[in-house]
Amino acid sequence: MAQLIQSDRKMSRVGKQPITVPSGVKVSIDPKSRKVSVEGPKGKLSMTHRPEVNVNWDEGENRITCSIPADQLKIRQIRAYWGLTRALIASMIKGVAEGYTKKLEIIGVGWNAKAMGKVIQLNIGFCHPVDIPVPESVELVVEKTNITISGPDKQVVGQFAALIRSKRPPEPYNGKGIKYIDEIIIRKQGKVFGA
Repeated sequence: MAQLIQSDRKMSRVGKQPITVPSGVKVSIDPKSRKVSVEGPKGKLSMTHRPEVNVNWDEGENRITCSIPADQLKIRQIRAYWGLTRALIASMIKGVAEGYTKKLEIIGVGWNAKAMGKVIQLNIGFCHPVDIPVPESVELVVEKTNITISGPDKQVVGQFAALIRSKRPPEPYNGKGIKYIDEIIIRKQGKVFGA
């Protein structure tokens, strides 16, 4: 029993799980270049996986499995690559099938945003508007103080949302700034004079 638990610890909990590919998503894996490409209703993504990890596409079962050689199970770094590869492929498949969305809210009197072609313009209390170019794979919907960012690539969507938020992070006293819709700002009390 102890031996079984020990050997199970050497497995990657994430890496060993197969990835189910939904219908409507095309997968192609090139074993020579180690390139994994996925295409679905929301777009097309590809990545080159680590040489230590084997990625197999079972078309009959409609699933992708990741594995590493048995003699490398003891190496912690390779187990980490195994789990990472599986997680990246799973997020690519979810991205092309369903897409990822981040929502931001601008809080401040007279503050707003405008979508101007491939640029978003922020009016956030500075003496000049802030223009940010929108990445190619990202779709943007702006409704006065609400910004919705969507796209197939989880990293690009998250990074672009973080970039917009960084232009005026929410401050804890008046709560003004750009915040995620579900973000909770812990408010602080300002200085009280004459107390």
